[in-house]
Amino acid sequence: MFAWQAPDREVDALIEARHADPFALMGPHETPDGLVIRALVPHAGSVEAIDDDGQVIAHLERRRDAGFFEGLAPGRPAWARYRLRARNDGGEWLLRDPYAFGPVLGPLDDYLLLEGTHRQLYERLGAHPCEHEGVSGVRFAVWAPNASRVSVVGDFNGWDGRLHQMRKRVDSGLWEIFAPDVGEGTIYKFEIVSHDGRLLPLKADPFGFRGEFRPATGSVVGRVDDFAWDDEAHIAARAAGEARRKPMSIYEVHLGSWRRGEWNRFLSYDELADQLVPYAVWMGFTHLELLPISEHPLDASWGYQPIGLFAPTSRFGDPAGFARFVDRAHRAGLSVILDWVPAHFPTDIHGLAHFDGSPLYEHADPQRGFHPDWNTAIYDFGRREVTNFLTANALYWLDRFHIDGLRVDAVASMLYLNYSRREGEWSPNPDGSNDNKDAVAFLKQANTTIYAEHPGTVVVAEESTSWSGVSQPVHAGGLGFGFKWNMGWMHDTLDYIKMEPVHRRWHHDKITFGLMYAFAENFVLPISHDEVVHGKSTVVDRVKGDDWQKFATVRCYYALMWAYPGKKLLFMGQEFGQRAEWSEERSLDWHLIDQGPHHRGLQLLVRDLNHLYRDLPALHARDCEPEGFRWVVVDDADQSVFAWLRLAGGGDPPVLMVANFTPVPRPSYRIGVPHAGQWREILNTDAADFGGSGVGNLGGASAANVPAHGQPASIEVVLPPLATLYFQWVPQ
Repeated sequence: MFAWQAPDREVDALIEARHADPFALMGPHETPDGLVIRALVPHAGSVEAIDDDGQVIAHLERRRDAGFFEGLAPGRPAWARYRLRARNDGGEWLLRDPYAFGPVLGPLDDYLLLEGTHRQLYERLGAHPCEHEGVSGVRFAVWAPNASRVSVVGDFNGWDGRLHQMRKRVDSGLWEIFAPDVGEGTIYKFEIVSHDGRLLPLKADPFGFRGEFRPATGSVVGRVDDFAWDDEAHIAARAAGEARRKPMSIYEVHLGSWRRGEWNRFLSYDELADQLVPYAVWMGFTHLELLPISEHPLDASWGYQPIGLFAPTSRFGDPAGFARFVDRAHRAGLSVILDWVPAHFPTDIHGLAHFDGSPLYEHADPQRGFHPDWNTAIYDFGRREVTNFLTANALYWLDRFHIDGLRVDAVASMLYLNYSRREGEWSPNPDGSNDNKDAVAFLKQANTTIYAEHPGTVVVAEESTSWSGVSQPVHAGGLGFGFKWNMGWMHDTLDYIKMEPVHRRWHHDKITFGLMYAFAENFVLPISHDEVVHGKSTVVDRVKGDDWQKFATVRCYYALMWAYPGKKLLFMGQEFGQRAEWSEERSLDWHLIDQGPHHRGLQLLVRDLNHLYRDLPALHARDCEPEGFRWVVVDDADQSVFAWLRLAGGGDPPVLMVANFTPVPRPSYRIGVPHAGQWREILNTDAADFGGSGVGNLGGASAANVPAHGQPASIEVVLPPLATLYFQWVPQ
């Protein structure tokens, strides 16, 4: 045996995929006898190293039947490129040696990951098509600090974990390798051996930009840095002004069931751009909010149990298709918000759970690392690398896909150590408190980073508790969100409309109480997907009575909602009165719009509400400020009447909203107003075009200097049954 030859024990360790440092053995290495080249080429009978002109520079000797070859290339420098030419009885093939290439990551990557401040971490980890040392291929990198071996496997190497064993960066626990001649569309996973020698189930790439179509679970090499965008005007407009003073009427959509194609197939991103975007624009919505579109294995999870946080789901196409969808929305004037799920993740074996054989992304303590309600793992928010992963993911959607905002799911579950846990199932902080200080710190840091990097975007919290300052800036002691869902308003008002009208007088506070805290946060009023599933019924079906009463009540309710302080959110189907509960397995019941006046009328009302809300500053400019609201009629519980003013200031005329939640018309109802003169009736939910009875005020009312309800003037109007009216003052 010659001195330049590898020791048998190292060769055996390499073939058995247990060598501690394959790069120290494989590829080109300088020796006193000259350059030695070592390669593992299974199924080859002979292997030669050749230069770019095809000239043989070394004949490699086969030392193991498993395909281990080595040989000398005298006079050849280690940096010089070469290829391997392999032969067997079936023919000849060429390949490049992955061990002939240097590292693809640097010390700065190690440092920033450990510090938790690598804002573009997705540009370094994952799979990236590139040219490295003059050769095209894909650089792979993954974080697995407790693993004893990590290999990238896929259809490019026969899923053989011996062939692309990765280089470990000891300081950070990152593993990396450059795979020459691999390209886009390659399916791959990571083969990981734990620190105690266990071969784990193959893992999808936590930073994978594309996934296989379910039920397959592989990651797919793809690019997300080469999209063609035409939305400069939208991005510039987004950054101008405060989001809380702009109209925000959100259409919440589950892409898989908004509409289906023939044979109940999913529509593609491009088909959704052709159909959903024009519909939302016609309806007057300002924003689309998409239930999670990150890759997820189970349709029934609605996307809230994601495996691939960086991959737009393959159900509707590739990442470029999703980018085209967003671009189309932006060019049409629509903003796009994504549901984002940083609170927990599923425990599917190909995902993040015990990623390198031990708790890594999840907290090691089950009292903090496992969610009993959803049987999911909870991220370890105290680990900088994990919070870096999550923050980088948020930035990724804003950077790469120009997303306008994120709605953060299940924030309440992140804030409290005892969320949905009985006594004995959680441990308090040393001072006895129950707040999850690590999660709070993460949310503050993530929000601060998002708003600093992307001015004009919005981050919305789904948070249902009395936590103070959710939508206050971090520097003022808040969590730093832009908005918070108003769950209290939603529960109270839906409870109110499902009562018999005769009983509403006893529950007047279901409407009035919310104004006691309406400006404590920047609120979004959500009629979301959660309210039309699991036996809760749809909005229309909650209401008692015949169809006329059901739809009249919902029209009355929606108009009150659009005049109520706060931004608006309506789940798909509720704009036209979907009767069946939502199911992710089928399309909405679009045929209902053509069946009688009620569904079409409700749809037209929501359209008119959206346009009024967008066009009139009084209805949106002070949504989050008490100066934008003034009670007029607050105490007419006997007649279930409410009236208030919406104000913008700055010379914009005020708007008066009046709602009558009984089926009894009320003629000659006097209402106080701040100005004498003409008040134009700009909305009447009882109009015949909306499916109502047509009772109204012939276009408006004239206010006389007759004080009422604490106002210097008043108008006398007809209140239609189960109807809401808007009046706008017409300055002389």
